[in-house]
Order: sequence, then structure tokens, then C-alpha cells
Amino acid sequence: MGKNFKKSFAVVGRGKVILLIGLLFILFVAIGLNMYINSRDVSALNNPLPEPTIIYDKNGEIAGKVPGPKIEGISYEKIPSHVIDAVIATEDRRFYKHPGVDYIGIFRALFRNVKAGEVVEGGSTITQQLTKNVFLTHEQTLKRKIEEFFLAQKIERTFSKEKIMEMYLNQIYFGEGAWGIKNAARTYFGKEVNDLTVSESAILAGLIKSPSRMNPLIDQEKSFNRRDLVLGLMEEQGYLTSNQVEEAKAQEMEFKGRQLDPYGGKFPYYVDYIIEEAIEKYGLTQNEVMSGGLEIYTELDPHMQESVENVYKNDTLFPASTEDQLLQSGAILVDPKTGGISALVGGRGEHVFRGFNHATQLRRQPGSTIKPLAVYTPALEKGYSIYDVLPDKPMSWDGYEPSNVSGRFKGSVTIYDAVRDSDNVPAVWLLNEIGLKTGIDSVKRFGLPITENDHNLPLALGGLHTGVAPIHMAEAFTTFPNEGKKTKAHAISKIVGANGEIIAEWKEEPVQITTPEVAQRMTFMLKGVVENGTGRHARIEGREVAGKTGSTQVTIEGIKGSKDIWMVGYTPELVGAVWLGYDKTDASHYVTNSSSTAATIFKEMVQQSLSNVPPSSFNLPAFQPPIKQKENEWKENNGQEQNKDKWKEEKKKQKEEEKRRKKEEKKKHKNDD
Repeated sequence: MGKNFKKSFAVVGRGKVILLIGLLFILFVAIGLNMYINSRDVSALNNPLPEPTIIYDKNGEIAGKVPGPKIEGISYEKIPSHVIDAVIATEDRRFYKHPGVDYIGIFRALFRNVKAGEVVEGGSTITQQLTKNVFLTHEQTLKRKIEEFFLAQKIERTFSKEKIMEMYLNQIYFGEGAWGIKNAARTYFGKEVNDLTVSESAILAGLIKSPSRMNPLIDQEKSFNRRDLVLGLMEEQGYLTSNQVEEAKAQEMEFKGRQLDPYGGKFPYYVDYIIEEAIEKYGLTQNEVMSGGLEIYTELDPHMQESVENVYKNDTLFPASTEDQLLQSGAILVDPKTGGISALVGGRGEHVFRGFNHATQLRRQPGSTIKPLAVYTPALEKGYSIYDVLPDKPMSWDGYEPSNVSGRFKGSVTIYDAVRDSDNVPAVWLLNEIGLKTGIDSVKRFGLPITENDHNLPLALGGLHTGVAPIHMAEAFTTFPNEGKKTKAHAISKIVGANGEIIAEWKEEPVQITTPEVAQRMTFMLKGVVENGTGRHARIEGREVAGKTGSTQVTIEGIKGSKDIWMVGYTPELVGAVWLGYDKTDASHYVTNSSSTAATIFKEMVQQSLSNVPPSSFNLPAFQPPIKQKENEWKENNGQEQNKDKWKEEKKKQKEEEKRRKKEEKKKHKNDD
């Protein structure tokens, strides 16, 4: 017993020693880190000195330089109290009570997030946000978190709370190219900070979390909902009474601000996306990208970018806009082999630095451009043939009764013809036959955003709840000219820091989505769409082009027009996607032209972009219709006499069917034109 006791005591003793050593180690590391942080100079917060970032094109040539943001500061004393109150209530309710790190706030956020089962509240203070934006990256590493922890407290010991708030409000990004509260007030409301109302202050405070999503110039409903949340937090924390909240909500809101563009160089929309990608994918801050002295190597093709920009300057290619709202559009060109974004234009009209990008940030239903992804690719994978016959007649699935755009039914149609003419009923019928889950899984494989709300047959016609952007569609269509492999669309190939270190580098490989054989069959059918179908306005003389048109209809009684018009297509060298529509569709703002408009714009973009590239071929095998296969088989069998009469009869039927089809097609094209 004595031996066991001594042995146990020794084990316990060793455990205490190990624990003590561990605690001492952590203590020394903490002391060391604290000493290191204390040695850091935080005076740069007073006068940030921006260094330009250099952008290179795919050839390694300088495409542009991004200067640091033009920050116009304002002193704390000149900022209205309700502006500061709105920001504190929303971003850091214990700002005046914590030493830079809010321990109570961290535990409160942890409790709320655990209770909600998702991240609904963050624990970062205003001081930590300032620290991260100026000194650190957004990468989620332990080292970065520890640095932020100590630096925030060093800043609190160096500056007063009022000075920290002043620096924070002068340096954060409010969207629409506006850095700082002074530029934000001018940009959104055309006024100075001291003239902001309580309601306007709540709008701006609500932008800090997500400037693009909460932008009132793009989505007023979402912005006003966010404003009401901010006002509610201000009431909850004692900054406003319930009566003042109601008065603020009733205040008239007029958006008439000026537009700011701190980037005055070439290819502004492409540069916008470079900055967006650097922040979203690689965790850099806006300040790092804008003024960190970086070298960003990209997939930009300057000739293609200039070509697309020239097309977008030609207003004659676009339908006329209404007096009060410009018809918008976004387009993108992607290399199908690498996924590199060769060119991109995010909108029409005057460019706003980091404004809403219709090529990458748009979320609209894709219409019939989804059919190759949701219906026909998975159908071919399940063994369907290009020339299998589908029904085209009035049908109903639990009350869902789709119709063709023409309003007519053909009785039956081959898959090839259904794709070529973009018939709706056969596509829905086929999705139902192969199984809705099969279509859903296919859409997921192609990388389109899909939710549970989309798990129904309207998926065949582009019924996506969230919607897509041209970048999503172009990326999905890289699968077809690339032997069934989908490449991820990206602009940045490498980012080099000011000291020469590689900060980020593109390494993602293509993903096999379908077989090369299925990809070829889809290309064969999509070539038919361009050669003599709904996409014939995208034909380019001397080049092989494949693609798919699409549109979504306005759901307003008595209105016949489109909300969205699409063209997604490709050559062997290039994939492109074009969208047209109004930012706000209503009874006065919709598109009356057919999808030929988008197809024409697509044609001009691709034709000019490939003007210095010799034509190449898809190298497709001959996909013969069954009737042709039977003829060949008959000839191979030496034309046996007993089959001869039967073959003549079969051939006669085929000719009559072709004659009928051509007559129908000619009539349809005449109506479309």
C-alpha cells in the first residue's frame, strides 16, 4: 500500500509540475507578445500613408495603379451625437466601458450564437475593427487574433475614446466608393455630416456590416429594414425614446448624393472585381488592397477588356431606357481552360468605384439558360439520345401548367429541337421523367446557388429563388468546351506583398462535372441554338459558336415583357455571359425586346474580343439522327430488297416532317423578328 501511495503521489506531483510549466510558458508567451505589441508604433492611425497597388494583366504588363482612398476627415466635435450613438448601438454597445476588448461582449455573442445555432452576433469591438483594418489582415488565424487582442488594448492606452471613434468613422468603408463618414454623407444624401438626420444616420450605421448588401441605392427595402433594426437598438440602449424612433422612421428620405471614384485608371469594372476577390477570397482588407503597395497579377486580357467596354459604350446595341431609370446590363468573358476572367463590365452609365457590379453581384433568375444544366446534361447522362422524342402538349403537374413562349404546342419534338427552339413544356416533362432530385444535383454540380425553395419542377425553366450572376453562368458553361471539366472563374492569379513575399496564389484545379461525350453532345445541340434557333443573332461568320438564350417574364397583370434577358455562349476559346434588365422592375420598367438583344451584344463582344485569334473548331463527331443511322445500316447490308420499300416509305415521312418543321421555323423566326 505504501508503494502505491508513493507512486500515486509521484504521478500527481509530476502532473502539477507539467501544469505549472505549461502555465509559465503561456505566461511568458503572453508577456513576450505584449512586449512585442507595445513596441509596435500605432501612431500611423493618425496619418495613414497610402502606397499604390500595381495591377498586371495576363501578359505581365502593368494594367493600372490603384491609389489609396481619398479620405476626407472630420473632427469628433463636428460629428452629431446621433451619428455616434447609431454606430455604437450597432457595432459596439460597450464602447465606452471596455479597454479595447469587450470580454462581456464576447461571452454574450457566444451565448447568442450557440442559442441561434449560427453566427448572429460578433464580438469584435470598434477598436478591434480599426486595428484589423489598418494593421492586420482578415485571415482567421490564432496569430492574427492574438495580435488584434493586444494591439486593440495598446491603441486604447494611446488614444482617447473620442479619438478612436473619430479615426474609425474617418476610415471605414460605407460602399459606393465612399471611405469615411464625410464622404458617405455626401455620396448618399448630398449633405455634410452635421446635417444628417437620425434616420439617415441609422442608414449609414447599418451599412458598416455589409455595404453592398445594404446599399439603399440598390435595395431600399433591405436598407430600410436594416435602418429600423439600428433604430430599435438605439431605443433598447437608451439613445432614443419610442416616440423618437417613430419620428425617425417617418422622416422623408431622399438619395441625391454625388458619386465618388477614387480610381481614375483603365478597366475600372475589372479593378472593382480584383479588389472584391482579394477581400472575399484571400482575406485582405480594403486598406491593404487600396494602399498596401501590393503587386496583383491577374487574368485580364487588355484587348478583350477594351473590346467589351467598346461594346458597352455603343448605346445603339441596347434597348432604349426610360427617362428615370437606365436599362442595366452586365457581361463577362472567361477562358474555359483556366477559368481566368479575360474581361468584365459591371454596368452601364457612369462608373462608381466599387459600386454594384451586375456581372458578379447580380442575383436574377437565369430563365432558359439553365436548361442545359438542370435538364439536358443529366438526361444525356441517364442515356437519353439527342434525337429522342419528347411530348409537347398541355400538361399539368399538381397544378403547375407550363407553356411555351410561342403559346403553341407541336405535339412532339426531339430533344435537339426542344433545345434549339427553347421549348418549355418538353424541358419540364423531361425533368420530371429523370427525377427532380437528379436535376437538383446537376445544378449543384454546376455550382449555381440553389435553395430548398427551388426543389420543384419550375427549376427546369430557371426558377431559382436566390438567382445568379453572369459570372455563375459563364463558370458553369466552361464545362462544355472543356471536355466536361468546370473551371472556377477568377481574376487574380497571384498577389505579391510590398516586401516581395507571395501573399496569395491561385491553385484550384478544374472539376470533372460530366463526361467528355456528354459535353460534346451538349455543344452539338447548343451549336444548333446559334445556327438556326433562338440564339441565331449570336452567329459569327467563320467561327463555331454554341450557346443558350433565356428570359424571365414580368409577373404583372396586363404587362407583356421581360424582367431579365440572358445569353450564355461559347467558342472553343472563350465563354461569355450577358444579362440585361432594370435594377427595379415594375409596370413602367421592363424590357419589351426579345432575347435577340442579348445575343447581339454577345456576338459583338466575342467577335471583337477574338479579332486577333484565328478560328478553331469544337471537333465534334457526327451526331446523326436515327433515320440517317438506319439508312447507313441499310447500305451496309447491301440494300436488301425486303427492306428497300420500307426504307423509301420511312424516308418520305422524314422529308415531310422536315418540310413541316422548316415551315414552322420560318414562321416563328418571322414573328420573332
